[in-house]
Amino acid sequence: QVQLVESGGGLVQPGGSLRLSCAASGSIFTINAMGWYRQAPGKQRELVATITSDSTSNSADSVKGRFTISRDNAKNTVYLQMNSLKPEDTAVYYCNARIVSQSQYGTLVTRDYWGQGTQVTVSS
Repeated sequence: QVQLVESGGGLVQPGGSLRLSCAASGSIFTINAMGWYRQAPGKQRELVATITSDSTSNSADSVKGRFTISRDNAKNTVYLQMNSLKPEDTAVYYCNARIVSQSQYGTLVTRDYWGQGTQVTVSS
């Protein structure tokens, strides 16, 4: 059983910083791309940033220059460093990972997994 566990959300003032973490655990063979998405109230879930297994990253225009995605392959963990936070960054943040795992039959299976979400609130 593979799961993603997020941490690091909370309440921060505008201009402040937060660091989100997402650790994958379970019967993992390898992890391909990892990423962060967010969903604000009344809006659709949107991509924030992604990072490949060789650490090539991509991010949404709205967060470029403020957010940085990184990963530690030895720890199966992806991070999102968020600086210069704005009220419009308020949302539930979800991590995502494309994970290759071993099934009960010994075969390798690739699928996308999601974390449970962590609330980030930017407010004075």
